[in-house]
Amino acid sequence: MPSTHVALLRGINLAGKNKLPMKNLTEMFADAGCTGVAAYIQSGNVIFTAVPGLASRIASLTTAQIKKRFGFEIPVILRTADELKKVISDNPFLKAGAAERELYVMFLADAPDAARVRSLDPDRSLPDTYQVRGREIYLRLPNGMGRSKLSNQYFDSKLATVSTARNWRTVTTLLELMKA
Repeated sequence: MPSTHVALLRGINLAGKNKLPMKNLTEMFADAGCTGVAAYIQSGNVIFTAVPGLASRIASLTTAQIKKRFGFEIPVILRTADELKKVISDNPFLKAGAAERELYVMFLADAPDAARVRSLDPDRSLPDTYQVRGREIYLRLPNGMGRSKLSNQYFDSKLATVSTARNWRTVTTLLELMKA
């Protein structure tokens, strides 16, 4: 049975790098057989519906198409609507009363090994804090993402996976769009 997903692409249309028009991106998903394809903002968020076999392959198919057509390699991380709903309900910083403008979620391609999680430095970028839960890293960044040392590169290298981050407003908006 088809289900709704969001594809989270990392590092497109940022500071003039890795230009990828959303029209071209959504066409890639539609051409692959996805339905209900829609992009949200220019930073690489694509909502789509797909049957299970296609959904499991769409990240690699999209990465290959972007490389072929645009010449750069972009990681694509997928979440279902149910997974995104759980991400939102499980945010420890929101439950503790943190301001939503300080909250971010880093989505991981794979669940990290527990030993790697333990090797992370909790004092790397104070007053920034984080919690790793499954395939997500919840971030509280009082001074914003741009000033934090809790970057994709840091977590990718320490956890041996690939990540992409979204601010809290984008995360909640994506779930609302997935329900529509």
